[in-house]
Amino acid sequence: MPFAGFVAGRGQLTFIGILLAGTIGSLAGALFWYWVGRCVGHDRFKAFCARHGRWLTLSPAEVDRASAWFLRRGWAVVFMGRLVPGVRTLISVPAGVAGMPLVPFLLATTFGTLLWTGFLAGTGYVLAERYLEVGGWIEPVGNAVFVLALGAYGYRVVTFGKRSR
Repeated sequence: MPFAGFVAGRGQLTFIGILLAGTIGSLAGALFWYWVGRCVGHDRFKAFCARHGRWLTLSPAEVDRASAWFLRRGWAVVFMGRLVPGVRTLISVPAGVAGMPLVPFLLATTFGTLLWTGFLAGTGYVLAERYLEVGGWIEPVGNAVFVLALGAYGYRVVTFGKRSR
């Protein structure tokens, strides 16, 4: 999206066009993962976590708590999840597993996606000619975030089950 914003800033695309394309593409992906979650469902996912929860770092009790939390605050969770890189794709699956109704899911996804897509495209648009310069320091930051996330996951896998003891 930042690159599309950069191209729009040069006059080769329209900003509204890239905003719509990015939002529609994101909605299509979100709906796919939402339906995967719906097809799996709460009970099957809970049973899967009973057998393989260490690798997802989720226990069956945590699945119950997360589903209840999702049903109470799902709209806000999905909306905010759309604004967090890495979470934005994955947030659709627990929404589907928890059985979040489709219309609130779509509304939260659409508004959150529009905001995030607009931010990314707007950043590329504003940066214009400095786009490539900024890209030089964004990649190392992205790699550091990935390494930290991987480390956090590894820690959760190693310590899984010790929290409840």
